[in-house]
Amino acid sequence: MKLVYAIVNSDDSYAVSKGLSKAGIRATKLASTGGFLSKGNTTFMICCQDEQVDDVVEICKSFSKKRKQTVPASAVLERDYAFAEPVEVTVGGATIFVTDIQRFEQV
Repeated sequence: MKLVYAIVNSDDSYAVSKGLSKAGIRATKLASTGGFLSKGNTTFMICCQDEQVDDVVEICKSFSKKRKQTVPASAVLERDYAFAEPVEVTVGGATIFVTDIQRFEQV
């Protein structure tokens, strides 16, 4: 068995959740915050069989869209550039970790 941690942008959370549900894959959702821009994310914890991992990753990939966002330069640069032009960054997509599970119970 595997535990998949899928961290997705909160804007994509509903679509990922529906995609997993439609495929019969159960997940636990946790609210989380990204370290880069301190924006809202959703972390899905998904326990699945080894052969389901590729399906889970594909669902997360297909429903987690990357997008461009304009942010103040101070959010990206190490120093405070109060008069710097805003910077365009790519946000979204999914960050996925897969780990082995020694024991899984639903009680």
